[in-house]
Amino acid sequence: MHNISDESPLVAERVAPMAPPLPGPATISYNQKGLVMNGSQPRGYSRVSTSAKDLWERLFDEGYKADVYINTDNGGIIYAHANILGMASHVMQGMLKKSKRRGRQRLISIHGVPHDAVRVFIRYLYSSCYEKEEMEEFVLPLLVLSHTFVVPQLKQACVQQLEQGLLTIENVIDIFQLALLCDAPRLSFICHRMIHRNLKAVSATEGWQVMKQSHPVLEKVLLQSVIDEDNRRKQRIRKINERKIYLQLYEAMEALIHICRDGCKTIGPHDKDFKANQSPCNYAACKGLELLVRHFAGCKLRVPGGCIHCKRMWQLLELHSRLCANSDSCRVPLCRSFKERIMRQSKKDEIKWRILVKKILRTKTIAGSPFFSWAISSST
Repeated sequence: MHNISDESPLVAERVAPMAPPLPGPATISYNQKGLVMNGSQPRGYSRVSTSAKDLWERLFDEGYKADVYINTDNGGIIYAHANILGMASHVMQGMLKKSKRRGRQRLISIHGVPHDAVRVFIRYLYSSCYEKEEMEEFVLPLLVLSHTFVVPQLKQACVQQLEQGLLTIENVIDIFQLALLCDAPRLSFICHRMIHRNLKAVSATEGWQVMKQSHPVLEKVLLQSVIDEDNRRKQRIRKINERKIYLQLYEAMEALIHICRDGCKTIGPHDKDFKANQSPCNYAACKGLELLVRHFAGCKLRVPGGCIHCKRMWQLLELHSRLCANSDSCRVPLCRSFKERIMRQSKKDEIKWRILVKKILRTKTIAGSPFFSWAISSST
């Protein structure tokens, strides 16, 4: 080899060498007759040449020196090779060891599924390929065969095909039962979700009626799961609505402090100087609270229980006092009086108020707020 001198263009210009060209057409992924490899359309490049794939296809199709006869339904026979079947599936390997022999030939049987489905399955063991049309026609038998003979790649491909459009209202019950038998949790979850969303339509199908006769326990489980899901949905809605209420109460507490300390528009402390060009208020609850304060100030039935609006104002004032950090310097009316009244309240009322305060604090996550730090420490 020749040494590269310092005057070489590669050294002088620090230019990286050119990359080798991409592989030629001889090594392009196998995509003959619309075949699908390993459950997905081939992409990029494969290290297995097209000629090698063709060789595996010919070996299966022609059955050259086949030493296994597979008996299927309706008297069908499929020729295969023991070495290939045994390497592709350890379950098949165990069957071959226990199979009957006729000279050098082994005899095994695969019944309960169509002959063509078995042929597609055995062909997959040779080349890891299947035709799209055959998959759509035999997806359920192939799911059973891939589970029975432990071929995870084909099983995953079957599940994906069912998820991506082969699952319908008419067949969802059958596929759901099959998914449970074949240990396909994702598929069973998708089927269960479809059943729950379309229970009325699904319960009118033939599959549901057959399940009702053959598996009444499964029908009860499905109906109970639908009831449980509805209860959980209602509980989520109830919690969301409760959270909105607690959030509104917190915003009302902020607006109350804002009105009594800083003043808002035309209402505020007696020493507040209101200006005509006042900046707009940022508290959404101020408008409603302003009307409530004005009513409370002029109502003649202001005693607790006498007026529903005044009763609401009393409750807001008491709630503020339980959240207030410093009643001595607080400018909200009756804050200190309510603090003293809390000490004389019954235990039952005290527990109710503590729960309300804790939920408001948890909803807003206001730990460290200067106004409500006392409430946080007392509620824990």
